[in-house]
Amino acid sequence: MSLVDTAKLNLGELFITGFDGLELGDETSAFISQSRVGGVLLFAKNYEKPEQVARLIQQIQECRTEFPLWISVDQEGGRVQRFKAPFTILPTGAAIGRTGSPKIAFEIAEVIAKELKAVGVNLNFCPVTDILTNPTNPVIGDRAYGSNDEDVSKMATAMVRGHITIGVQPCVKHFPGHGDTSLDSHFALPKVETSLKDLQEREFKPFLKAFKSRCNFVMTAHILNPNLDPEVPATLSSKVLQDILRKELRYNRIIISDDLEMQAITDHFGAEEAPLMALKAGCDLLIYRTEKAARHAYHSLSAALESGALAPETVLQAAERSKALKKEVLMPYKTPDIAEALKIIGCAEHQAIVEKVRE
Repeated sequence: MSLVDTAKLNLGELFITGFDGLELGDETSAFISQSRVGGVLLFAKNYEKPEQVARLIQQIQECRTEFPLWISVDQEGGRVQRFKAPFTILPTGAAIGRTGSPKIAFEIAEVIAKELKAVGVNLNFCPVTDILTNPTNPVIGDRAYGSNDEDVSKMATAMVRGHITIGVQPCVKHFPGHGDTSLDSHFALPKVETSLKDLQEREFKPFLKAFKSRCNFVMTAHILNPNLDPEVPATLSSKVLQDILRKELRYNRIIISDDLEMQAITDHFGAEEAPLMALKAGCDLLIYRTEKAARHAYHSLSAALESGALAPETVLQAAERSKALKKEVLMPYKTPDIAEALKIIGCAEHQAIVEKVRE
């Protein structure tokens, strides 16, 4: 088998895809299994109640080949909580930050991870590791733990450790820091002018501390900083992902893109161009919130492998990072016990921990 053919077999591993519905449709199931998709991202539209989402995750994992899939969600707290009641309703990052207690942050992370693990989620896009340096920031706001690097570092690392203790992978976001933006990258391409020196002395610190706490995932930000790269946002920039994140900060684990269907990307870069640029820049995994866009990107990258526009080594290296970590943290795979899950989710003990934040 040629190197290109081997890369094509591994290409699906680089995708985290969303999809519609409370059950897994035949077409989605075929896409996941035939393309060997690496993981899925669940939203509120995929959730009705804990037993339903646990069964959905079982259906997804039945599509697996060699290793289980990454089953991911954004379960931060506050306005970003995909699984609502009877899951424990979580406080905002700002409220957790105001406690000034890393111990409470650690306990909250354990609550989140226990409830997610109970239904089969193994990757949570949390904690937000951005420093709220712009108080009018529309996209970060109360999702941040604080407005200085010390407070954010303490809380973010506690959240990372709490997740890992329970066996759910945390993902710090959004590198190189989304706290100083005045636009929401869901709808526009934010631009910041923070100098590299200021980033090194402030924004990078919580990320570095989280990496030292054994965080295996970092998510990129769709923000343009001309001081780092005058041409493209961080997600598509080898200057940011290779020169700074990999070389300067010595991060050697998984880099995952933020959703490539956000307008910061789609308004400026083509549907074929963006995933190719992201992989070449240094992303290992690509998020697409819809199956349609994931399929389109998958086929365009497959064509790029054929034409030589995408080096097979790029795909194989990224796929190997994902698979090696799956082998380390997801094996042996155990199907969640739904009856047991219902005892854990929203239990009195979890409510009491959340109550500490309110007090």
